[in-house]
Amino acid sequence: MKKKTKLFAVVKSNAYGHGLLIFSELANIYGIDGFCVDSVIEGIKLRNAGIKKTILVLGPTLPNLLKKAAADDITITISNFDALKEFIDSKSGANFHLKIDTGMHRQGFYVSQLTAVVKQMQKSKFKIQNLLKGVYTHFAAAKDVTYPDYTLQQIKQFNEAKNIFLKNGFRNLIFHAAATGGAILYPQSHFDAVRIGLGLYGFFPTKEIKIQHSLIWKGELDLRPILAWKTIVSEIKQLNKGDYIGYDLSERVKEDTIVAVLPIGYWHGFLRALSQKGEVIIKGKRARVLGRVSMDLISVKAPKNIKIKRGDTAILIGNGGKEKVSAEELADLSGTIHYEFLTRLNPLIKRIVV
Repeated sequence: MKKKTKLFAVVKSNAYGHGLLIFSELANIYGIDGFCVDSVIEGIKLRNAGIKKTILVLGPTLPNLLKKAAADDITITISNFDALKEFIDSKSGANFHLKIDTGMHRQGFYVSQLTAVVKQMQKSKFKIQNLLKGVYTHFAAAKDVTYPDYTLQQIKQFNEAKNIFLKNGFRNLIFHAAATGGAILYPQSHFDAVRIGLGLYGFFPTKEIKIQHSLIWKGELDLRPILAWKTIVSEIKQLNKGDYIGYDLSERVKEDTIVAVLPIGYWHGFLRALSQKGEVIIKGKRARVLGRVSMDLISVKAPKNIKIKRGDTAILIGNGGKEKVSAEELADLSGTIHYEFLTRLNPLIKRIVV
């Protein structure tokens, strides 16, 4: 009988901007098998919130945090010989996974180095091989099924790595490789666990995957963004034709214009690149940003023939009647990707479950 693939929620970077604790507590309730974070500090926050499931740190861990990781039962990643030596010398007792570089060329041991890794673990007086709980890799380009060669080569190398550990007597390890893109496009990469980040928040990693996923699953994956970002209208102004608006007189209105001022800006994560082109939704209609996005304020052109007032809701991301502003749209306008746009939402903004 095939072993069930575990589902690890990737909640690093403030749960991709959605709120580390508020999202993780919900994921914990709904049956996630474990969590992936970027640092021991993030892991401690989850433990302090009462989460008891497996927590894996994907990023590097400095020696001074190894004993803290052990004390809070947080699993760390070891991805190079220096870190392995530091771990052995620390005698911390923390559980760990090994990261394998199969082609991302960032973190990780090469497959050709694994025999030496195994020997170093086995000869250590402090029996760290008993603390090894998993082995994993990360795909570099699993975002377009029409170009599968590189990902298939990575899967092949990871299987070689897996066999090295099995032949050396490591029997109870979790092997994992796929993030959201890999999990959708390459079912053969599921192994013992998948690490799902963006997909859990209702987003496809790329436009290609959004189009191609039905070829793999013979149906539609119903991914819907769970985040809506809203603010209020804090002030209404009347501008006359020819008036300038914003820093550096960056825009001049071509007609008499009603302006709605919103208390949001690039400090909050509404990027400065959205100046003069980003749009929000007020009372079901789109309203374009006028002039420069400031640190804490933006001005938008009020929709015509609609009466707006101080306190009205403005939707920055989400649905408003027939109109919708998505994180992907704002990212495209900003010259970036939705990953970056979401993770740059200021963590001090209160997240609310509705």
